[in-house]
Amino acid sequence: MKNLLKNRIVVGLVCIIVALAICFGLTPMFNDALTSTVEIVRVNAEIKEGDQITAKMVTSVEVGGYNLPSNVVYRVEDVVGRYANTDLYKGDYILASKLSDTPQLKNEYLTGLDGTNRAMSITIKSFAAGLSGKLERGDIVSLIASDVGDLRETLIPAELQYVEIIATTLSDGTDSDMQEEGDDAGLASTITVLVTPEQARLLAELEQEGSIHVALVYRGNREDAGKFLEEQARVLEELYTEETEESAEGEDPADNENSGEEDFGESGSENGEKEPAETGTEKAGQSEESASDRTDDAGSQE
Repeated sequence: MKNLLKNRIVVGLVCIIVALAICFGLTPMFNDALTSTVEIVRVNAEIKEGDQITAKMVTSVEVGGYNLPSNVVYRVEDVVGRYANTDLYKGDYILASKLSDTPQLKNEYLTGLDGTNRAMSITIKSFAAGLSGKLERGDIVSLIASDVGDLRETLIPAELQYVEIIATTLSDGTDSDMQEEGDDAGLASTITVLVTPEQARLLAELEQEGSIHVALVYRGNREDAGKFLEEQARVLEELYTEETEESAEGEDPADNENSGEEDFGESGSENGEKEPAETGTEKAGQSEESASDRTDDAGSQE
């Protein structure tokens, strides 16, 4: 075998055979893949997010089939009548992930409430308090209250360490992510957060007593954001479990017994029975009358 490999003629023949296989086998196959064409659906008019797609908005074009996305749409009939999940521009290929069978609802983030949490808006009173207008839906933030009470304290409540923003809204009521292209960017005047009933009550108090500042904690994928929310839920459970136990320990059984005795005394008075103090007063009056009678009798005898 070694002698065979050392033979230059054999090695040369093997190289020639490999070269011929590449030239006449693999190369034509590769060229065919590059030059093959398919028909796909392409946008020929601008489509806004939420718009229903009509036949005039799209067209079928022939393009090279090499390296196309796996979820590209090939037939016009698979697109017409459906709704755009995002803005589409002239010349874009249409992907299945950008289409929806149902229209988007206005403020659809509110339709996911199931009664467990609350959606609550808080006022952003200054440019700096709202992270210079850079807050977005899905951000995990900490809420800090300043100028609270007569002492003008700054508080960082444990209940509001990790809160999710579900909307940022301009002064005209338009959500920041729903602005039309070309509109002047405005400062969000409120943010809407997803909170528990206990957090909502605390936020309402802080809103009235001071100013709320927003500190960004995390912006990224939903899985990692959920870890922060899980940690906040754990803190809330610990806080309110301790409060429940303390209130239960603060109840004194003796207070209940005393209250029962008071009720009994009041009910006896209502039934017309004389209380002991009143009976003693009447006896003292009778004694004074008897002493007066005896004095009068003695004077008449003299």
